[in-house]
Amino acid sequence: MLFTGLSAALWLSAAGTARAAAAEAPAAKTTPVATAPQADPAAEPTRNGRDIYQRFREGLADPSCEPGASTRWRQHFAAAPKRLARSDDDLLPLFGYVVDALREAHLPTEYALIPFVESGYRPGARSAAGPAGLWQMIALTARNHRVPMREGYDGRLSPVDSTQAAVRYLKTLHGMFGGDWRLAVMAYNAGEYRILNALKRNGQTAANARPDQLAGLSDITQAYVRKLHALSCLMEQADDREEWLQALDRPVPRLQAVTLPSEVGDIDSWAARTGQDAAQLRRLNPVFANGAVGRSGARRAPLLAVAAGTANAPAPVASDLTIAGIETPPGTRTKAGETAADAVTTGSAEVAVAKNDEPAANASPRRHTVGRGDNAWTIAKRYRIRVADLLKRNGLGAKAVLKPGQALLIDAPNGAD
Repeated sequence: MLFTGLSAALWLSAAGTARAAAAEAPAAKTTPVATAPQADPAAEPTRNGRDIYQRFREGLADPSCEPGASTRWRQHFAAAPKRLARSDDDLLPLFGYVVDALREAHLPTEYALIPFVESGYRPGARSAAGPAGLWQMIALTARNHRVPMREGYDGRLSPVDSTQAAVRYLKTLHGMFGGDWRLAVMAYNAGEYRILNALKRNGQTAANARPDQLAGLSDITQAYVRKLHALSCLMEQADDREEWLQALDRPVPRLQAVTLPSEVGDIDSWAARTGQDAAQLRRLNPVFANGAVGRSGARRAPLLAVAAGTANAPAPVASDLTIAGIETPPGTRTKAGETAADAVTTGSAEVAVAKNDEPAANASPRRHTVGRGDNAWTIAKRYRIRVADLLKRNGLGAKAVLKPGQALLIDAPNGAD
């Protein structure tokens, strides 16, 4: 948890390198195909749970897991992977949101494990000692890091406000301690001055630090690195790893910060407008205790919600939601303006197939062999069909786990469903 304010900002941002544009090859003379603007993956309402885990693994500073590492803490956090696998838990969507924020800031994803240690990834967690929220900040630290704090609004309970502040702080600590994630998380727990002083007393610098040999620090601070490493290894070396990975292989809501339009004043109204789960939105946003979304200082307070296109749009596009496996409320508009009942779902594909490219009425039904990493949502999107139709045509339930090599029927025989 955070204890101290921040000294001078020491983080130096590296200049990005320019990318050369590739020369276009002469276009071949082919039948024109209607094309749609390329979809922004970050705007998709769901993504595969294994993609979240893959982004986490790719962002680790230390992905190694030696046998028997941190046995005590692996036992202590043994339930964490099981929670990630549960479809009725908000943990995986939240974890994905934090991983995304860290990857965008070019920070190691070990930092995404801090909320496991601090709050169990519960946005509304409170400690009797004073810390609150996902990142368990004390009020003084929250104010020092620009978390809105006023009567009726405690930004520590906002996953958006608190995560933005935590990422800013971690980025500064990461630069302050030479990019050593171990020193940075120890400083997050104990305060940067304690770690700087410990380095000085022990004759070490950030460049040659041996964090496990820093004398004069509390056992809690010393154990912080081992806790995070144990959590990372739990996921990598789970006894039931294949089963666990299969449980992650499902559509997971992609969360983003949303600023509600001025005419929407509460969570329930936004849920009804976008077809989202109001109860889930309340769990994710405990900062709005009564469901009313007010202001955070001079601006409208952000809501953590499922990505559903532009926040100020009257409603999400029906075809985009249905193809992602999200129930579409009656009357929701489609891309052509018709209601969901009349819509022909095509999904947010990169290329719109012309009519003469569609399967002929008398053609054999298409089939798909499940590959590694495939799931119902990605397959449905690839073939521009609804997830519900894919599952129905193959006699599968909503929670069915697809296995590599499994053959799936894409089209209904003779056009019948």
